[in-house]
Amino acid sequence: MRKSRKPLANQHNLTAYTFLLPWLIGFFCLTLGPMLGSLYLSLTKYNLLTPPQWIGFANYIEIFKEDDTFSNSLWLTIKYVFISVPLRLAFALMVAMVLNKGIRALGIYRTIYYIPSLLGGSVAIAIVWRQIFDGSGLVNQFLGWFGIQGPSWISHPSYIVYTIISLSIWQFGSAMVIFLAGLKQVPADLYEAAQVDGANKVRQFFRITLPMLSPVIFFNLVMSIINSFQAFTPAFVIGDGRGGPLDATMFYTLYLYMKGFSFFDMGYASALAWIMLLIIGAFTAIIFVTSKYWVFYGDSKEGR
Repeated sequence: MRKSRKPLANQHNLTAYTFLLPWLIGFFCLTLGPMLGSLYLSLTKYNLLTPPQWIGFANYIEIFKEDDTFSNSLWLTIKYVFISVPLRLAFALMVAMVLNKGIRALGIYRTIYYIPSLLGGSVAIAIVWRQIFDGSGLVNQFLGWFGIQGPSWISHPSYIVYTIISLSIWQFGSAMVIFLAGLKQVPADLYEAAQVDGANKVRQFFRITLPMLSPVIFFNLVMSIINSFQAFTPAFVIGDGRGGPLDATMFYTLYLYMKGFSFFDMGYASALAWIMLLIIGAFTAIIFVTSKYWVFYGDSKEGR
């Protein structure tokens, strides 16, 4: 009996690997291979025109010791992440809770709110956003109705980053759909029991809704942080592709792109990319480690 089962098991394994083969080819050829290649290039001086020259950790040493633009772009990106991610998730949760009230045509509203997530990363939307916040754009026209003279939001270094943050918040649709699915999994009897005990809506939100949604919040938080660290198109388009004005939109990814494709220093750009990978990994690891204190799974009373 054992001899007859072994060929059958091997056949099943072969079938499984056959279906996995396209993904494995894509992973090794299009993901892992280029990653290892960029790791090698980060240890070289490479201008795309001549063969790479091995220089060891010289790129990394220059980044941390001599490159002020690196530190400025990193802090600007962290500022963007720490402001945009909480606001986007809060707005997504608020809209999801409204849509969870059983309103009519829920599918239509869900689609309408999800569309910005599909379009928000495009060049066209970034151009439209630039026009909206221009000195004579819709925002200042609206303020003009109240006698307020608004600035040119995209020309002032103190304001332009907030126009990009507002664009990020506007793309709340994907997180909203996930929150809405999570809300529908919260047992209704928990709210009924809370009402019998005299808990008001605010207490129900903090004692029932948030704990039950914590796995969904955890997922949305991780994905939003990863995506926000990689923000590029809005900064490139709204900042005219040069990080202006006065490097106010010099996001990390934009600086990496300029080093690689404007100054043809691909080795330096590869080092910047690996530093970004480590930074994103560190933030993600912190969230995973701390999740056991605030993420509630099923019947667990102490989180994960």
